[in-house]
Amino acid sequence: MDRLDSQFEFIREIDGLKKISRQTYLSDGSRKENDTEHSWHLALMAVLLSEYANENVDLLRVITMVLVHDIVELDAGDTYAYDDAGNATKREREVAAADRIFNILPADQAKYLRNLWDEFEEDSTPEARFAHTLDHVQPVMLNDASGAKAWKEHAIKLSQVLKRNSSTAKGSEKLWEYTYNNFIEPNVKTGSIEKDIDYKLK
Repeated sequence: MDRLDSQFEFIREIDGLKKISRQTYLSDGSRKENDTEHSWHLALMAVLLSEYANENVDLLRVITMVLVHDIVELDAGDTYAYDDAGNATKREREVAAADRIFNILPADQAKYLRNLWDEFEEDSTPEARFAHTLDHVQPVMLNDASGAKAWKEHAIKLSQVLKRNSSTAKGSEKLWEYTYNNFIEPNVKTGSIEKDIDYKLK
């Protein structure tokens, strides 16, 4: 298979991401978003919000990272952030998926995208930290916009939301502060998120 054949095979393969549903509802609550919608949303958020990153970031690297970070869910499926059992096997399932899917590409592009995926997973660079912030902020924003629909369905507690967002400020303190004040705290006050612990922003 020549280079262009491999590239188009990969492009066709990842079209399947349009069928991978997430637990987060669209802002109007009409249905759940899919992986491609989520990744596109993060990419545009990166363009608009990179000025709030704690550190200088390579914007193209962040955009590419968020576009590929969930490609593994083509094989591994979406694991809900608050599904403890699913998260226990998530890493193993996703590594196996990465081994298969990225290697459809020519070797140089397979290595480039796989390295970006690994970088995101390791959360060890300014770009990865900011990409994680976006990945955490976006579903919180949509949960708020949809009337806390998914939070209510799963009876989510404040301790769970805070645990999920324990590293969100590492990429952007400003975006974490905004997210907590505008999307989380109001839902705690209305009871859409159960207040099982006391918390104040530092």
